[in-house]
Amino acid sequence: MKRKILIFGGAGLVGSSLTRLLKKEDADFEIISLTRKDADLFSLDETKDVISKFKPDYIVNAAAKVGGIVANNTQRTEFILENLKININILESIIEYPEINLINLGSSCIYPLDAENPINENSLMSGKLEPTNSPYAMAKLTAIEMGDALSQQYGHSVTNLMPTNLYGPNDNFSPVNSHVIPGLIYRMDQAKRNNQENFYVWGTGNPKREFLHVDDLSSAIFFIIQNNIVDSLINIGSSSEVSINELSNIIKRTIDYKGEIIFDKTKPDGNPQKLLDSSKIYNLGWKPKINLTEGIETTYDWFLKNTVAE
Repeated sequence: MKRKILIFGGAGLVGSSLTRLLKKEDADFEIISLTRKDADLFSLDETKDVISKFKPDYIVNAAAKVGGIVANNTQRTEFILENLKININILESIIEYPEINLINLGSSCIYPLDAENPINENSLMSGKLEPTNSPYAMAKLTAIEMGDALSQQYGHSVTNLMPTNLYGPNDNFSPVNSHVIPGLIYRMDQAKRNNQENFYVWGTGNPKREFLHVDDLSSAIFFIIQNNIVDSLINIGSSSEVSINELSNIIKRTIDYKGEIIFDKTKPDGNPQKLLDSSKIYNLGWKPKINLTEGIETTYDWFLKNTVAE
């Protein structure tokens, strides 16, 4: 009998990647990939109805309100309310189905601002959060706590995955609300089209960040399902750091932008370093495969084919 996998957030960055991978990798899966048009996760009744209708073996919760630093900091109320509603409704809806395995996607922003790098899962709730995205982080932390409560009280299998900074096809490409890679791709492509001589990036360019192609995260989810891995908290990262300066120049070469990148040192750098300790998932047998240069090339190719640059 085929295992049913219900994916919430099927049209998003992670959901669309996971749907493609699971349909390609394993004919023994019945994939039910739902978008917000198919299931209103802000409604408890509708969420319960969907889960009752399909009775999946696995639920992958890839539904979330996400955005970059500007969006997180200016839409603080929406980020905590909408993400809390999604997580509460899904978790409450599976109380009567302890046989359902839940894979819940979080974010590395759940870890304290001053956590020691590389950041281990044991750093959870050991210090203050980064202020600009603390509402989003609190919603994700609440989902972890609720999942642990269900596991202890009702016997559910809930695995919370904390990916590092994701990027890839079907990302949100915007000059303001995007994460760093799609935001830089969008703006630098515009700079190229407009023959701009200078391209400005906030900060000194020195901070280091870790990035993971979304298809690598999907392969980690596939690995966890195939191997029946259940763990309250697992980091998923590339273990490879790049400075914002290096990242900007990789994107410059990919786009073939001829202008000069200028770092606006009057603007803040943010955290100097943010690297996850992904040794837990590595020791279980999974490793990422897509390097950053290759990943940015395929992402830019997708952007050109699927996005109308204004």
